[in-house]
Amino acid sequence: MKAIFFDLDGTLLPLDEKLFVDIYFAELSKVFSVYNIDSKKLVETIWTATHEIIKNDGKRTNEEAFWDKFKSIVNIDLSDVKEVLKKFYANEFFTKLKKCSTENSLAKVAVELAKKNGRKVVLATNPVFPIDALVRLKWIGLDIDDFDYVTHYSNSSFSKPNPKYYLDLCEKLDVEPKDCLMIGNDERQDIFAASSAGMNCYLVTDYLYTYPECKVNCEKGSFEDLIEKLKVL
Repeated sequence: MKAIFFDLDGTLLPLDEKLFVDIYFAELSKVFSVYNIDSKKLVETIWTATHEIIKNDGKRTNEEAFWDKFKSIVNIDLSDVKEVLKKFYANEFFTKLKKCSTENSLAKVAVELAKKNGRKVVLATNPVFPIDALVRLKWIGLDIDDFDYVTHYSNSSFSKPNPKYYLDLCEKLDVEPKDCLMIGNDERQDIFAASSAGMNCYLVTDYLYTYPECKVNCEKGSFEDLIEKLKVL
């Protein structure tokens, strides 16, 4: 393998995603209250704008797709909002949402093992958030600098479960999909999409997301099992 890709939420970072979403929107609504935006409308607008990212066909960044749709619904000064969001991720997001996660002392071990033999290591988290949201890496003792490349909405023009998200990453890293291993906990977004792009895959089962329509055929196991695999890879 020349490159190893890690999903973040539910893979490297143990996460209660339902609790995460609930607290995320509750805290975000408080921040946006200064703009007199109804919390229900804010949530609906963010979901609508996020769906625009999912539909993105590569002609613009995910950031542009999100904010173009957001601004078409809510008339607001984007430069001001983005500055407010930057502070939100550094403060409320980092402190209030940490309770949604649990420690994973093996996360840093996995990343270090993946780097063996000069392999490139990628944080392949679904790029629907700004880079500031990756501050959650610190909850498991990691940082952006631990990876050769990380995806976020400013540097991506596709998203999961579009196989083009993975193909685009391979092109940026100058590697062939067959020489890559994608590690994730979501059968559709991580495994089915990456394997459709021609990648090798490993399904982490600790926080597993399964779908009846997804027929995946790859190696699977707990995060501890993954560590043993990486030791000999």
